[in-house]
Amino acid sequence: MQQNQKQRTASLGELFVAWFKIGLFTFGGGYAMLPLIEREVIDRKGWTDKEEILSIYALAQSVPGVIAVNTSIVLGNRLAGVKGAVVAAAGVISPSLIVIMAIASYFDVIMNSVHVLQAFSGIRAAVVGLVAAAAVRIALASLKDKPAYMIAIAAFLLSAFTDIHAIAIIVGGAFAGVLVYYFGAKRRARD
Repeated sequence: MQQNQKQRTASLGELFVAWFKIGLFTFGGGYAMLPLIEREVIDRKGWTDKEEILSIYALAQSVPGVIAVNTSIVLGNRLAGVKGAVVAAAGVISPSLIVIMAIASYFDVIMNSVHVLQAFSGIRAAVVGLVAAAAVRIALASLKDKPAYMIAIAAFLLSAFTDIHAIAIIVGGAFAGVLVYYFGAKRRARD
């Protein structure tokens, strides 16, 4: 059920359950979570839209931490203040904490199971698909003009083929965006 307008508030229970589901049904973390986050917070709950979620992702990636946790904190805060941020973050990390504690209790038995190893092999392959889908979705929504494509290609090449830290690439992308906007605005003012 997609809603036309963004919902401006959410109960703490709604936030916890929504983010718990995201954390529970996501394997691979990080970018593999993006399609589930979008389905839950845009399509099902109407808490945000595609444009705003891209801004939230950009913010979530620019600070230390896991993108899903950072995203839950930003959106939880927008919907229910500081308590919402804490509850949303608790919701998204709770499934992982529960699973890790269970695995730690039975680690020797689980890690020697052929079935578990085969399942993890399939999970890894599925995560690659989820990450690729998230990358395509973000690219289609973000790359609107030639400078954006150029910045994206440069960032990809720097990330894939150099040892430049991701933070430096993000800061460089921000700087490039400011320059493009500044010189574009000056050019439009002259015309």
